[in-house]
Amino acid sequence: IQAVDLSDSYQFGDEENGLGGNIDDKINGNWISAPAGTVHEARLKAKAKRRLRKNSSRDSGRGDSLSDNGDAVRSAAPPTSPKGRVLDRRSRLGKGRGLPKKGGAGGKGVWGTPGEVYDEEEVDVRDPNYDEDQESCVYETVVLPLDEEAFTKTVTPIVQEYFEHGDANEVAELLGELNLSSMRSDVPLLAVSLALESKASHRELTSRLLSWLCGRVLTRSDIENAFHKLLRELPDLVLDTPTAPQLVGQFIARAVTDQILTKNYIEGYKGRVDCEHARAALDRAAVLLKMSREAGLRIDNLWGSGGGQRPVNQLIKEVNLLLQEYVLSGDTVEAERCLRELEVPHFHHEFVYEAIVMVLESKGDKTLQMILKLLKSLFDSSVITVDQMRRGYERVYMDIVDINIDVPCAYSILEHFVDKSFSTGVIDAKLRDLCPCRGRKRFVSEGDGGRLKPESY
Repeated sequence: IQAVDLSDSYQFGDEENGLGGNIDDKINGNWISAPAGTVHEARLKAKAKRRLRKNSSRDSGRGDSLSDNGDAVRSAAPPTSPKGRVLDRRSRLGKGRGLPKKGGAGGKGVWGTPGEVYDEEEVDVRDPNYDEDQESCVYETVVLPLDEEAFTKTVTPIVQEYFEHGDANEVAELLGELNLSSMRSDVPLLAVSLALESKASHRELTSRLLSWLCGRVLTRSDIENAFHKLLRELPDLVLDTPTAPQLVGQFIARAVTDQILTKNYIEGYKGRVDCEHARAALDRAAVLLKMSREAGLRIDNLWGSGGGQRPVNQLIKEVNLLLQEYVLSGDTVEAERCLRELEVPHFHHEFVYEAIVMVLESKGDKTLQMILKLLKSLFDSSVITVDQMRRGYERVYMDIVDINIDVPCAYSILEHFVDKSFSTGVIDAKLRDLCPCRGRKRFVSEGDGGRLKPESY
């Protein structure tokens, strides 16, 4: 058989014109002896098939096929496929039951089948990254220690919130979650500094907080160091709170009484204090402790209790004492200050009630004018609100029948006081019209013998 050139430059047209014979002579897929033209044509077909297989990966699905004469025939691509392939997720091998792959546990962002629980992974000794220290390693959360700026931003809201709810246990839990380290003594210092600028009830809460934290979050040495710093900072505290030395002295006396400071704490400062403010604070504490030992002064009630925590009977007594002191002195500013310190804005109607009753029980016009002046001042400064003023007057209206038993002329005095109150702007016309008045006793005609009518009242 003569060698034939099978290069790409071979011209199919010329060979097809010169070749002939049967090209289908094969047995079990093996070519048999055939004329040279037949063998050459078979080689051309094999070459065309190899070209088709070579491009099948990138041209798959485009419908390439081989025609009877050896030419590649391309069928039209399905119009629904962008690349000529049908987007079908089913297996192309025709296997499977149509279920999702991996039982639904595969895909992006999937950590397994729903409801699957992972066990603890055992350490493989044969792992190249295995470390023997991993077996005895203990992991725990590390809280970084607070610096001065972070301490102020974190602890200040805790103390201010404590002034609202008064739960010392919650404060202890919040402080226990912080890494205070060397700044434990700054907790009492910050609490007392905030209390100096607050009212008496907040100072009482601060003293209770220090007593509660000692032994739980703070130690006695932390409390002592805090008061050492407090005495050194008194010159700066006086600028904002002029009464700071007296208040700090009361805090020291209360701490000694609560046994969070030693009894010889004040004695240790004798002859060692150069600051006049610190000396004033220590002298104040020493005087209070001496009065407690000799005169029975109760240091535990030094700040008093908040208005909402006091018994009603105690509040009524303090209101009466306030009014009696005002009638003797006539100082409306002092009376207003004392009423504010009671911290019972919801109980000011009792103050109005007691003031009017004092007018009804008094003799002369002096008390009436002084009480009217006081109510006018408190009403204009909004210390007593319109609602509290109204409730106080209405309570007198309801109790006037019982008051009249002790004060026979109570109706006429009340009517006169109400008219004066309306003229000064303390009450409005509607409240004035509600004032009860006692009708005159009217006799019947002379022929009835001076009998009274039963419906004369």
